[in-house]
Amino acid sequence: MTGRDDDPRVTELRTAVSRLRRELAAHPVEFPDRAIAEDELAALAAMATGGMPEIPRLRRSLLLIAGAIGSVSALSRGLSDVREAVDLFGETPRA
Repeated sequence: MTGRDDDPRVTELRTAVSRLRRELAAHPVEFPDRAIAEDELAALAAMATGGMPEIPRLRRSLLLIAGAIGSVSALSRGLSDVREAVDLFGETPRA
């Protein structure tokens, strides 16, 4: 399985990340951690394009994005969609 077209979780992640990236780009107000959110959304998009993403990296990016834009209420729905897409991958396996 390539993970790209065969896994609906990857498709959902790509869709949610793309939507939030568009919302962030259209958001007129600058805020201190905007660049962090943009960088991590780009990283998530690359992971989703590259196939099956690594769960620990997905969760790390999600935490950074949430910390960067968590207080921007206009972006809360998009952030929630990304969180739900990341949650589709389940928990990080424990060693």
